Order: sequence, then structure tokens, then C-alpha cells
Amino acid sequence: MTTKNKFLAALFLCLLATGISCSKNILDKNPPDSVSTDIFWASDADVQSGLAGVYSRLQQNFLGYERVYLDGLTDNAFLWDNTNQANFSLMTTGSLSASLSGALGNFYSTPYRAIASCNYFLDNVDKAPVSDAQKSIYKAEVRFIRALAYFDLVQAYGGVVIYRNFPSTLEAAKIPKSTKEQVYAFIEEDLDFAIANLPDVKYNGHAVKGSAQGLKGRVLLTEQKWADAAAILQQIISGGKFALSNNYAALFRTAGQATPSVNTEIMFSTQYLATTNPQRTSPGAAGMDIELGWYSLMQPYQDLVNDYEMTDGKPITESPLYNPANPYANRDPRLDLSIKLPNEVWKNPNTNVVWAGSYTSFTGYLVEKYVDLTRAPFTTATATQTDQDYIHLRYADVLLMYAEAKNELSGPDASVYNAINQVRARPGINMPPVDQAKYNTQAKLRDYIRHERRVEFAFEGQRYNDLKRWNIAHIKLPTLSTPAGKPLVFNTNNYLLPFQQSELDNNPYLVQNPGY
Repeated sequence: MTTKNKFLAALFLCLLATGISCSKNILDKNPPDSVSTDIFWASDADVQSGLAGVYSRLQQNFLGYERVYLDGLTDNAFLWDNTNQANFSLMTTGSLSASLSGALGNFYSTPYRAIASCNYFLDNVDKAPVSDAQKSIYKAEVRFIRALAYFDLVQAYGGVVIYRNFPSTLEAAKIPKSTKEQVYAFIEEDLDFAIANLPDVKYNGHAVKGSAQGLKGRVLLTEQKWADAAAILQQIISGGKFALSNNYAALFRTAGQATPSVNTEIMFSTQYLATTNPQRTSPGAAGMDIELGWYSLMQPYQDLVNDYEMTDGKPITESPLYNPANPYANRDPRLDLSIKLPNEVWKNPNTNVVWAGSYTSFTGYLVEKYVDLTRAPFTTATATQTDQDYIHLRYADVLLMYAEAKNELSGPDASVYNAINQVRARPGINMPPVDQAKYNTQAKLRDYIRHERRVEFAFEGQRYNDLKRWNIAHIKLPTLSTPAGKPLVFNTNNYLLPFQQSELDNNPYLVQNPGY
């Protein structure tokens, strides 16, 4: 049994044994009240069960595979009729308010459920008869996950309530929110502990030192602490524990994620395992294969398609290779590996059976990244087999974050171009190096790095927070419309989400964000 299988088997057993709740109560915890703390923390096996319960929180909503749908809040894709995340598309067309139900609530409740589980674990793990050294590793894993959850919250809401411990009562949970700066300081504190105590090894399903370094690099980049971000990202690069996959498409499918030459790029992920712990079987069979490859819930915009270069490294507006009559020929290979193009025929590579059952796309395109055609034709039974891991952090991101941080710090230099070129030159992509004569200033290279991030990480849920941290969402998004012709709406107050009215009612000390 592989490391992933062992870990996820333990996680599944933990779910069965503890019956983890999905309620939105801030006191929702793991293990639940039915497991007494006096008897639970009695062995290392108990601690590992509790740890698996903490990791299980990553499978919920936007901490898991559904994070890909954040691209539907951007210029990358149109969201269509996702009943598991109700009213998601309304967030893009002017209906974002404290009264909006559905997906909006998951931006807040899901990270806090993870935080509650983390704090419950941290408050109790010292009771277990486990060595201090091993406890430090367990605590570091949990503090990494807590940092991940708070990073989601601070990007979405700015200042939020910080819980360092599990609230003993409902009243104890009703406290004012901290400032954005205080939340970021808390995140950095957790990540520093994780970096100091996690093993310095390749990713194995548990958070490792590189996972925490990479997340801290992203946090520092978001805070615009360019020198600090570049320094910690350089540590990952110099450490040599991670490398680019030799197969871009395989990164997003189960078989590839089990292959060393592919998974060497993965630095942290939310993991799944067929058939006991797939992406989704209720309410209703789902998961990426069904949701993206059959129901067509996310449909790429032409604006994204146009951003993929020609194989000569030039945009379609400048390259002599571009032929409007054959617009997808001679394009960056990541276009066809990420997007199902018009007239493209999907076939199961093992049986050669054609899959033509996808719902009609209103944009003309479907998401191909993540869709595993070896499981086609897709049926409701496919759900139990759908176990592609969602990748939160990969080495290509480290390289492009490093390039961004160094460029913002001191402008173009050889290390910046080299980092970008490594991503572009990976086997199977083989795009030409950055044109240094053209992208020779900080501003020009800034735009190019942003372009490269867009095409490299399309449909991985990164574009939404990228547009916000670059402060261009209110400029770019209103230039697009939905397939029905409804303009996208992103006002300056939308850089922060509103707290739902129910959260304001639950905590009278919580103050609504401006503009709502």
C-alpha cells in the first residue's frame, strides 16, 4: 500500500469512527462530543486518528477539489448551474451581498470548521503519551493547516476573528475580529513553527517543511514583502526537494499523481482515495470527472483562450503563425491540455470509446484539466472512482512566485528570467524562453509574469486571489460578460467579501465590511 493509500485509509476509518459533523456551528469539532477527551488521547493511534480528522477538513468545499471553481469568479471561466455551490455565479454579476445564500457562506464557515478542528487537536494533544519530538511534528502539521485556513479567510474578508484555542462555550466564541495585519502576523507565526518542526523531506501526503515554506512564500507575496518572499522561495529552490513534473497533464490525474516523475512537483494537496474516500458521492454523485467532464459546470472564456501564446512565444496578435481559420494550431501546448477545444473529440485512451456526453458549453469550451478520460463514459457510478488530488501548492508556483518577488524587488535579472523559463520549458510544453529584449523593464515583465501565471495555473483556483492582490480585478473583470451578455461586476468594495447576515447575528461583535 502506498503512503497516500495508508494515510487516506486511516482518514476514512477516522471518519467512520468519529462521525464528523458538517454543521456550520463554530464549535463543530473533531472528535465530536460522543468521544470523551478523557479516554481519547490515550495513545499515538488516537493522536493519528485525530490528525486524520483535521486533514479531513481539507476535503470540504473550497479547501478541497471545489476550489477550482474560484476561477469562475474571474475572467477565466463561466460558472453554470452548480447546485452544490448555490448562487455562486451571482457573485460575479452584481448580486454579492450579506443576504446572498449558498456558496458565499462556505468562504467563511469552511475555514473556521478547519480552524476549530485544529484548535481542538492542539488543545488536547499534550495529553497523549507521545514523545515531545513527535508531538512537535503533529502540532506543526496542524498549525500549517490552521495557517492555510486563516490565509483563505484573510484574503476573502481582511480582518477576521482569531481563535488561538477551541472556545469553551458559544459565548466565548463571540469576540471582535482582529485587523488584517494581526491575522497575517498570526499566519506567519504558525508557519514559522511549522517550518521549524516539519521534516525536510519530499511531500508524502502530510505537510512537510517545503509545504510550509511555500505557503509562507505565497503569504509574503500577498503582503508585498518582496525581499522576504524571494528569500524563502529561494530556500525551496536551493533545497532540491522538489522539481517540475515531466508531464503537465498527468499532474492533475490520479495515475500521474502516483508517479514519482510527476508528483515530484506536488508540495501540498487535498487527497482523495477511490472507492472509500472519493471527491463526492452525496448529495448526488459528482466529483471532477462528472462536474467538469459531463455536467460542464465551468466553461472557459474566450478571453483566457486568447491569452495562450503561439509556439514561437508571441501572442496571437503578433505571431505570423496565427491563422484565424485554424486558431488552435501552433499554440502553447497548455491550451489543449487544459481546455477541450471546439471539434475536439474526447476518447477513453484505454478503450478508444468516444465520450460525447458533455452538456453543451455556452462559451464553446470545456475544462479538460483534471478530467480523467480513462473513466469515460461518465456515469453516476464514476463518482466512486473520482479521486484526483487537488493541488494547493506545486513547484511551478514556487518558481513563478520567486520571479514575481524578485522582479518587484529589483526588476528583471537573470534569476527572474531563468525561473520563468524553467516553467515554460518543461518536457511536453517546450515553450521558448522569455523575449528579454521585449520584456526588459519591471513593468513589462510584471505583466508577462501575470500572463504566465494565468496560463500555467488555469482552473486551479488561483486566478481570483491573484487578480485581487494585484488590485486589477475591478479593472479587468468588468470588461467581460457572461454568455448571456450580462456584464461581470467587480466593484472596489468587492475586494473583501461581505459577512453573511447570519454570521453577524451569531456574533454581535463582528462588524460588516465596508460597502455592504
